[in-house]
Amino acid sequence: MATMTLRINEEDSKLIKKYIQLHDLTISEFARQSMLEKIEDEYDLQVLRQAMAEDDGVRISHEELMKEFGL
Repeated sequence: MATMTLRINEEDSKLIKKYIQLHDLTISEFARQSMLEKIEDEYDLQVLRQAMAEDDGVRISHEELMKEFGL
């Protein structure tokens, strides 16, 4: 397992410690979750931007969709 070092100011340190204590997390759990969520959010945004660029503007109503699937 890899080890990473994070340097933060005292004010941020206190805030993070209060947060992890409130949510019953370890610093490692909190850091890992936060970093992975950031990566996922950026990936999701990239996918959204690509979908928007490829959008042809065609829309169908809820009723049309239900009919198409026989519901």
